[in-house]
Amino acid sequence: MSADFLAPALADQGVDLSSHQLEASRRFLSELERWNRVHNLTAIEGEKASIELHLVDSMAILPVMRAYLSKSGAQIADLGSGGGLPAIPIAIAEPTWTITLIEAVRKKAAFLQHTKGSLKLNNIEVYGDRVERVALLEPGKYDAVISRAFTSLARFLELARPFLKPSGLVFAMKSKRADEEMRAVSTEYWQLLADHLLVIPGLAAERRLLVYAPVRKSPL
Repeated sequence: MSADFLAPALADQGVDLSSHQLEASRRFLSELERWNRVHNLTAIEGEKASIELHLVDSMAILPVMRAYLSKSGAQIADLGSGGGLPAIPIAIAEPTWTITLIEAVRKKAAFLQHTKGSLKLNNIEVYGDRVERVALLEPGKYDAVISRAFTSLARFLELARPFLKPSGLVFAMKSKRADEEMRAVSTEYWQLLADHLLVIPGLAAERRLLVYAPVRKSPL
């Protein structure tokens, strides 16, 4: 992977990585590509597409997350982690955040565990289980819940809510055409705090990052 390409692409998104972080990102893509040959973890192939769609796309949400979360010690859950996106690139870029990756598909969870050890990512934890079961184990623990293309927006918010602290937030990565999904979200239970358009260089598709907070009912 060319650091000459990755570093400027991330800088355009407001993200600067050290040489160590760039190397960790390269190793992550290398491991993802190697496992993908056997386990079909992702449909994205090719170095340039992988950098854009895996690394830059994942880390593009960091400036927004940093505006809402503590600079250190934030607890984040990634629901339906798949091949580790966006969680692993974020964990590389923010080593003081603790990120829990939840993935029910066994081969994908095995890859996440392997990557944790291979890259020595001590700030991630992996659950190879269904989101609903993990929510019973860790209720109200997290400052934020994130996901990329996990399920519909309304369903994602429903699954995310048990994980959140009272002040917790949800960061949902969606396509530009997310209006229909947003209309299905109950304003009785959720407040939209921000709707950010993310333009990723080299990608025809535009992304939206939606930030939601649960509505806190006033006591009677």
